Amino acid sequence: MKFGTVCAYWTKQWSNDDYTGFARKIKSIGFDVMELPAGDLLNMSDEKLAELNALCKELGLTISSNIGPARDKNISDSDPAIRRAGIEYLENIIIQMNKVGSPLLIGAMYNCWPYHFEDLDKPAIWARAVESMKELAAFAKDHGVTLCLEVLNRFETNLLNTCQEGLQFCKDVGYDNVKLLLDTFHMNIEEDSLPQAILDAGDYLGHMHVGEGNRRLPGQGHLPWTEMGEALRKIGYTGAVVMEPFLKDGGQVGADIKVWRDLSGNADMAGMDKQITESLEFLHRVF
Repeated sequence: MKFGTVCAYWTKQWSNDDYTGFARKIKSIGFDVMELPAGDLLNMSDEKLAELNALCKELGLTISSNIGPARDKNISDSDPAIRRAGIEYLENIIIQMNKVGSPLLIGAMYNCWPYHFEDLDKPAIWARAVESMKELAAFAKDHGVTLCLEVLNRFETNLLNTCQEGLQFCKDVGYDNVKLLLDTFHMNIEEDSLPQAILDAGDYLGHMHVGEGNRRLPGQGHLPWTEMGEALRKIGYTGAVVMEPFLKDGGQVGADIKVWRDLSGNADMAGMDKQITESLEFLHRVF
């Protein structure tokens, strides 16, 4: 297994202009993977992408690219023009990912995030999402990119809420570069058993997001980390385990994630570094 974190752990905005700085920080803490907002790749010049790619190769750091498309780029929308815009948007991101050496596009790319819950015809949404995803998967495969579809809780999507739904969706798409992303925060809401969901995912598990049920760092709450580690080892998981904790309120990140109080103990930057370093040590022990 490789371990990583999202850059937004330290920030109040999703977008940043210093991913080289984050790469050095993340590697110095001991991580193998840096996860960044995929949309930012579209705003970076080829020169910047090449610089980041070279630095990550030097550091031995892999980039995973996280996306939650906006409503006007929803590939399962009832409007064909919006679906087409969404597919083209994601294809353009994949092209940029190749320039920075990122092998994984992950997130809720099967519709938009967060979902607006106006169209509740799930079978119709599902069918449109599968059709669009087949086209996107073929494009991604030609570019050496794996798509990892994030299973979200009922308050953020009405399409893939459980591992079983995610598995069926992947099978309906039918491409071997379409995998699942399981996230312990969402699993804590929707799954009867977190370890069993991991076992059920098996070879379809392509990426893991980890954090406590209240978005704290792994090891700071009540989730069954030891049992989940055992499940990951049973299925022979060798992919990335990426922390997605959100401790600070305020800014766009706090608003989108619904962080309404400081969960860090009012930690400064050094304190935030200390907490995530301790959490990484914890994950190494239990996973």
